Amino acid sequence: MSDINIAIVGLGFGAEFIPIYQRLKGVNMYAICQRTQSKLDEVGDKYGIAKRYTSYDDLLADPEVHAVHINSPIPDHGQQSIKALKAGKHVACTVPMATSLDECKQIIDLCKETGLKYMMMETVVYAREFLFMKELYEKGELGKVQFLRATHQQDMEGWPGYWPGLPPMYYATHCVGPILGLMGSQAEYVSCFGSGTIAEEMHACYGSPFAIETCHIKFKDSDLSAQVVRSLFDVARQYRESFEVYGSKKSVEWPLIEHDPLVIHTAKKPEPEIPEEVECPDFAHYLPEEIQLFTKGGVYGGETGEEHLSFTQGAGHGGSHPHLVHQFVKMLQTGQDSYPNAVQSANITCTGILAHESALKGGEIVRLPEWTLS
Repeated sequence: MSDINIAIVGLGFGAEFIPIYQRLKGVNMYAICQRTQSKLDEVGDKYGIAKRYTSYDDLLADPEVHAVHINSPIPDHGQQSIKALKAGKHVACTVPMATSLDECKQIIDLCKETGLKYMMMETVVYAREFLFMKELYEKGELGKVQFLRATHQQDMEGWPGYWPGLPPMYYATHCVGPILGLMGSQAEYVSCFGSGTIAEEMHACYGSPFAIETCHIKFKDSDLSAQVVRSLFDVARQYRESFEVYGSKKSVEWPLIEHDPLVIHTAKKPEPEIPEEVECPDFAHYLPEEIQLFTKGGVYGGETGEEHLSFTQGAGHGGSHPHLVHQFVKMLQTGQDSYPNAVQSANITCTGILAHESALKGGEIVRLPEWTLS
């Protein structure tokens, strides 16, 4: 088949993906879109991209654009994805999928109606730590999985204007994605509690006072449940995106401090020998050779010295970016869905949305819609 023409929308964090697409065979890094002309030209000149749009609608009207990779602010994700699918474009979108159940359902319905592909670009489910735990699971080394836990704690003070007061679980995909992704599970229902309070001036932004939200997730057709913890403001904690799995043979725990090693606990060893610190391997060998270098560096965190806070705090997002690009492109080339597709993305995203609803109701159980479970 001919090369797939990719357009990237949003050039802050989104610029990280440009050189990956440029190197990957079978892809043409065709166009970029940014509202600010100066930023658009700066990035376009740096990477030699001729097609430049300040208007998203004009970009979607270009018949040569086959797929869009959306990296815009969170409130725009749902509507921009819906617009792109209606315009006949495949969609990759950074997290979360949307901020309402209605937008998530519209995206699912459009994919079913059109046959177009959608993938939520959740970094954690392609981070080296997750891939390491998934490999242990698939080899049977964990034994029977008994419980999973994930946290995402981050100080968002000073971030763009839509962040202050955001309910923590509205941006929970970095917790929920790995919990569900390890075994291809689906969330059936949730119960969530809010705890503490953020500064009063932020309460009115979204009608949410909570400093921390803690959610239990019941898996569909399983004896398993999981716990996720999320905070955004007024909690003293170093950045942490953690994922832990507890099995009958082995358990794997995330370090308490960034850059420390993982800890594996092995059953039936003498007590002092149960825990073992493990340096997580890289998984560049999963990738086409031409983009393997991007698991260790890129636009941000590379030799250029440029930095983006989300990339710095997330330790390079675990080397996930080339995996995400590879999975999205492979999905378009083969027609076979990559994880997470539209329904899986909705289950992950709606888990967070409905967890906050549960917190507002004092922990009441809230069930996921059937259309996120099909």
